[in-house]
Amino acid sequence: MTAKECIVGRRSIRRFTDQPVSHELLEQIVETASYAPSWKNTQITRYIAVEGEMKEKLAACTKIWAGNGAIMNNAPMVIALTVVKGRSGYERDGSFSTGKGDGWQMFDAGVASEAFCLAAFEQGLGTVIMGLYDEEDIVELLGIPNEQELVALIAVGYPDQSPEAPKRKSVSDLLSYQK
Repeated sequence: MTAKECIVGRRSIRRFTDQPVSHELLEQIVETASYAPSWKNTQITRYIAVEGEMKEKLAACTKIWAGNGAIMNNAPMVIALTVVKGRSGYERDGSFSTGKGDGWQMFDAGVASEAFCLAAFEQGLGTVIMGLYDEEDIVELLGIPNEQELVALIAVGYPDQSPEAPKRKSVSDLLSYQK
């Protein structure tokens, strides 16, 4: 599969079969995703795989939008993606490197999330990145340490749907040139 085929073919999947995702396959996906670039190679992204009864408890932490809880209940696995705080965008002395402050950690998390989803797609899995959830409840439930921040939840599994690609903006809408 070419990079273009992977990028163009990947979809957000919200319905999954009940086939479990093997830990060996998940480890291969995380290994691939670990090559995503990060600020000064800080590699701040961490992955927590949630299955079984804990996943059911996690799905209940979506009062803000119950649709995400339904997606999680349908998926065999959910990844809680976290970042180590205070590294991305910083100098060794603790000062910010740019005017963007710690905004680089979200950039790094986004790059890592997409790398994870593309690596999963290449292996025949579907994913959807979710941002609506009850963060404090999830942090407590999963015991996420204070030095990490929960960024997103990613439902993972074998797709039980094949959605069409949504309409894309034209290149002329997205790209401009300056001389």
